[in-house]
Amino acid sequence: MGKIKSVKFKLNVFEYEKPFHITNSISSQTRNIEVLIELENGILGFGEASPSFRVNGEKVEALLALEPVINEMIKGYDVKNYKQIFDITDKLFAFPSIKAAVQYATLDALSEEIGVPVYKILGGAKEKIETDKTVSIGTLDERVNDAKKIFDEGFRVIKIKVGENLKEDIEALIRIHETTKGAKYIVDANMGYTPKEAVMFVTELYKKGIDISIFEQPVKMHDIEGLKFVRFHSPFPVGADESAKTKYDVMKLIKEEAVDYINIKLMKSGISDALAIVEMVKAANLRLMIGCMGESSLGINQSVHFALGTGAFDFHDLDSAIMIKEKTFRGKYKTEIPYHFAI
Repeated sequence: MGKIKSVKFKLNVFEYEKPFHITNSISSQTRNIEVLIELENGILGFGEASPSFRVNGEKVEALLALEPVINEMIKGYDVKNYKQIFDITDKLFAFPSIKAAVQYATLDALSEEIGVPVYKILGGAKEKIETDKTVSIGTLDERVNDAKKIFDEGFRVIKIKVGENLKEDIEALIRIHETTKGAKYIVDANMGYTPKEAVMFVTELYKKGIDISIFEQPVKMHDIEGLKFVRFHSPFPVGADESAKTKYDVMKLIKEEAVDYINIKLMKSGISDALAIVEMVKAANLRLMIGCMGESSLGINQSVHFALGTGAFDFHDLDSAIMIKEKTFRGKYKTEIPYHFAI
């Protein structure tokens, strides 16, 4: 029987290759929680939570304390009835990264039991996806050099962090564009601009002939009117990340006509809400990208299978595992070249 015998948590700490700097935040390490579900028949399923206090208000210490609570919630449930487990864990709305890890570990255990990969359980739409790689905030020269290195590594989608200095951000984009001809750019302000600053930023880039595929989260997460203002004054598509955590957030963004793109992160929404968001966004004729927090290869595995299964995304921002110092690769996917994930 595929009934859950136990759920166990393990804290793993990973150092970044270099400090990761986004608007008003610098991280030198990521603290993740590995979730192990063991079934009564001995089968194991794995997931990972990468909590974010900045986005979700989560603290690792509080999440670790949930281990006995999760056991009490789902012990004895059969993973073949995973929707029942999803419905129960949907109540963990204050702990979305743990919700994601437990839900994925459930699917992973089911996958092992029935011999079908998770991406096929989720639909099997694609066999390969391409990720970007991120340029974090630094000096002008650091940003340009990092972008050139990423481009030389073979990445053709580059994500660029902005939001702390409007003038320097514009100069950085101009110089990066000059040295990475042929690349596509996702520009992420992480809530760093006012609506007027955001419009000034994209207007200057447009005048310089620089194209942006997505202008991500230019304003504060709760400033939906500001987000809408930027969208209707921007020559480039505008996306929501911090503003789009749950399916209810996304419903509001759609209703307010505030964005062109939604960035799904499993750490914000869990598998269950992410599946609902995919269908809502498609029905609204908007577009999707998928992103990550600070997941290791184990956590990125979750998003790779979700992206391959649904086939829903124009862009994949799944680079955290190649930005940390990780000794052992853990994932049921392969990376034949650094910027492609395949089964």
